[in-house]
Amino acid sequence: MHPVLLKIGSLKIYSYGVFVAIGFLAALWVAGREIERKGLDRERFYDLGFWVVIAAIAGARIFHVLVYWDHYRYDPSEIVKLWNGGLVFYGGFIAALAASAWFLRRHRMTFLPVADASAIGIPLGLAFGRIGCTAAGCCYGKFTTLPWAVVFTNPASLAPLHVPLHPTQIYESLAAFAIFGGLYATRDRFETPGMRFWTLLIVYGVVRSFLELFRDDPRGFLGPISESQVVSAVLITYAVISIVHARNRARSENPSK
Repeated sequence: MHPVLLKIGSLKIYSYGVFVAIGFLAALWVAGREIERKGLDRERFYDLGFWVVIAAIAGARIFHVLVYWDHYRYDPSEIVKLWNGGLVFYGGFIAALAASAWFLRRHRMTFLPVADASAIGIPLGLAFGRIGCTAAGCCYGKFTTLPWAVVFTNPASLAPLHVPLHPTQIYESLAAFAIFGGLYATRDRFETPGMRFWTLLIVYGVVRSFLELFRDDPRGFLGPISESQVVSAVLITYAVISIVHARNRARSENPSK
């Protein structure tokens, strides 16, 4: 793979950073169009996007550093080297949610309609981000003899070299593109506020928990259970409870349905 996309003299442009940036822009653009389609303030949403990007990067990095603290405590200067990879999606996602809740409350905007619009863009952004992971070699998979295994040979790669591995980054990228396609194609079928957002949490949580079984980068939280599986379980539980509550409330308000 190619951790460094382009080198001009001493200047290096890293593939990981480029694809993460593309992911953020793609997510904001798609979600912004959905915001406008729903008759909401697109410009205000882009103002929110600025804070979301900052919070997501900070949260994703902090989560990563906490998980891999045994590595970073010996060389704290590595913490700021984002171009080497090391952004945990769930860390960024949770931080982005917190920033969104703060911003929307401050501007007296309702959270769930914005979350529903963002739910279309989030998997698209993640799909591009995982392409960056593939280039950098982070989030790598376990050894495999399957014909589609990937072998990293670049010394700058974060993955083990010259070993056939599960292309877990590609697995998740393809899954994220599929989730994006599904949510986009059915965007008019989600009438209840929050339903599309909660659906994303459930579908991605299940997919992520499954794909964790094939990853082999240093992780772990509760024995064989990774931190991402724990967060997935929490978010799936929250989403299921929210859906049940929303449906019960709808039935109570419209007994005839």
